[in-house]
Order: sequence, then structure tokens, then C-alpha cells
Amino acid sequence: MEKLSELAETMVGSEIVKLGNAINERKRKGEHIFNFTIGDFDPGVFPIPKELEELIIESYSQHHTNYPPAEGVFELRESIAAFLKNWEHLDYSLPEILVASGGRPLIYALFKSVVDENDKVIYAVPSWNNNHYTNLHKGQHCVIEATPENNFMPTAEDVEKNIKDAVLICLCTPQNPTGTTLNKETLAAICDLIVKENNSRKQSEKKLYLMFDQMYWALTYGNIKHYNPVSLNTEMHKYTIFIDGISKAFAATGVRVGWAFGPQDVIAKMKAFLSHIGAWAPMAEQKATAEYLRETQSIKNHFRNFKAALELRLHRIYDGLISLKEKGFNVDAIAPQAGIYLTVKFDLVGTKVEDKELKNQEDVTAYLLDEAKLAIVPFYAFGASRESPWYRLSVGTCKLKDIDPFLNKLEIALKKLKLTESVAADKV
Repeated sequence: MEKLSELAETMVGSEIVKLGNAINERKRKGEHIFNFTIGDFDPGVFPIPKELEELIIESYSQHHTNYPPAEGVFELRESIAAFLKNWEHLDYSLPEILVASGGRPLIYALFKSVVDENDKVIYAVPSWNNNHYTNLHKGQHCVIEATPENNFMPTAEDVEKNIKDAVLICLCTPQNPTGTTLNKETLAAICDLIVKENNSRKQSEKKLYLMFDQMYWALTYGNIKHYNPVSLNTEMHKYTIFIDGISKAFAATGVRVGWAFGPQDVIAKMKAFLSHIGAWAPMAEQKATAEYLRETQSIKNHFRNFKAALELRLHRIYDGLISLKEKGFNVDAIAPQAGIYLTVKFDLVGTKVEDKELKNQEDVTAYLLDEAKLAIVPFYAFGASRESPWYRLSVGTCKLKDIDPFLNKLEIALKKLKLTESVAADKV
């Protein structure tokens, strides 16, 4: 192969895409897979709100098919500003709001606006794509190894140890891949650290910004509440860039309408980058979303039904896995908090079936797929250690009728496993 750019030569492909391709190939051959890998929705199970669908169709019938403005159509940014105020009690003006085709180009534009080569970027693992965005911008990876004791979220102490000279902190709550949330006290403490650090920097020095990905903010369950930096600390208005949109809250991943909001000078630079990339949300979808975000009662109805359906699936699977744990199998899970994900554990390295030993976590992943027909994403696909026994399980495509068969098949597969002699001796 001819030599390409240094970035192209060093780019790491997505583990999730690799796993997804393998699963799709098996499905094409007629194999039934319980596929819980996809951070997406099956429209047959979770369609977009009917009102939004009808508005999109109407918008196309009105021939809204030309280029949109680079910052997003005026009426959509107006609707977003009102939506933020009504639902999240956040006050942002139109120049502080930027629309794009989902969250990815907005995150890319933020990195482009803030991160220079060798600049320090702080993020915890597991987390979605922070490692890849940092690599794309040749940033200095400052990685926090989050733990199950903290629901795989970073602590203020973790951040404080690494904050000096950093230019960007990446937080996502509710989090992909864990489905867990950052509690009020921890987020407030992190905000205080960011404000203190910025106040200590000279006028000529770059500021430290917070990328706050809250794509799943509406999908919290039980007593769990979503908190944001600006409501906890008004000084954070100067340093926080929110990433949000309709992809997850409205099961509208393919509709491609996302928005960022934050300090006007940063948003303006992000807009400039996107004006060259052209990653705009389609005009018709923007017009339709502008109308839909004003339909408060329809949105309330959607959230009530959508959240109940997701929570039912998450708890049914969680209860099933805890039942397996109580039977003595080496599995575990963190109780559902938010989003569409369940954090599950399969600590099976050192077991064997017949003469085949599961020597590492990749072997465990393959065994679950081969024997239980269970496809889930290992945390090492999200930057965690390759020895981590934890996984992301997504219910976005989950049919209720598949849950009991999947749990039964999983139990049969687990029963086949025996400890190797060396591991059994260690446990004595």
C-alpha cells in the first residue's frame, strides 16, 4: 500500500464497527444473534415520535431541500433556545447555539477549535470515542481509569490530579457506554476545579473548556436526576460547550439533527469549521424539528412512553443477570440509571469448555457470541483495559420476547464452563 498521511497511517479502526461487521455476516448466513451491541434504535421497536415523522414528511412536501444556513435555520435555533429554557432552565441566545448533523461533527468541530497538537485532553475510560478524537487532533491523552465503585464515572479527585495545563475535559452524562450518571456533588466539584484553574491562568494562556455531552439527558429512571454544569455554577457558562440533539431522546438517530451551545466565541469558531466541512442537518429535518420542539404535550407523552419501555427492558435484563449471579455464575451488572445501556460483567477468563480455555477477554467475548448467541461490546472498545471483564449491553433494538430466550441460552452456555486447574487452585 502507498504511504499516506501520518494520521491515516496511525488511525485505529472502531472495535464496535469491527464487531458489528462480524455479527452482520453471521446474521446474513441465517444465524440468530441476540444483538445488544448497537447504540441505536430499531425503528420497528422504537420509532420516532409520530408527530415528528409527520412534520418531516410535510417539510419535504413543501420542498425544503436547499442548503441550510451554516449555524442552523433561525426558527430551529429559536425553538432550541425555548426548549432549553422550558425543559432545562438554561438561558442561551441564538448566537450561542449551533446546529449540525448530529453530535459527531459538533464534537469534531469543538476539538478543532480548542485542541492543538500536544495539548492535554482529560477523559475517563470507558467512554465513547474520546480516545479517537484526541488521536485525530494529536492531543496528549490524559486518561482516567474509572472504576465500578464510582459507576465508571470520574471523580473530582481524578480530575484535580490531572487538571494542570489541560485545555479540554470531556464528560458525558448519562454516559455511553455505561448508562450511569454523574451525581450532583461530583459534577459541582469538577466545575469548581475548572473555574479555579481558569482563574489562575494568565490572560495570554489558553482556557480550560468542558465538553459536556448530554445526549441522553432526558432518559433517566427512578430517582436519578440529570444535572448540568451551568445550573450548578454560573461561571461555567464561559467554559462549557454542551453537545445535544434529538438522536437519543427522540429515538431519531438517523434524522441527524444535533446542536451545541456554549460561549459565543467558541461556537463561532465551531461554525467556521463546519462551514468548510458541510456537516449540516438537512433543511427539511431542521424545519420539522423546529416545529416539533414547540409541541410540549406531545414531547411529554413521548418521554413517558419511551422511557417506560426502555426502563422495562433494562430492569428485566438486569434482574435476569443478578439471578444468574445468585445462582453462582461469575456475572454481574450495575443497576440501570439512565440511557439505553446496561453495564454488565462476565469475569470468565480462566474457564474452559472441553479442551478450549478462555485465556483473555476476547476469548470470553467470542464464547458468548458462539455459545449464547449474545453480542455485546467489551469496555476495551471504549478505551478501557483489554483485561476489563465489563461490557456495554444496549436495549435500543431489544424486543421483549427475546429477553427470556437470551437469558436461558446464556445460562446454558455458562453451565458448560469449568474452571481451569490453575484458576481453581488460586480460588482455594
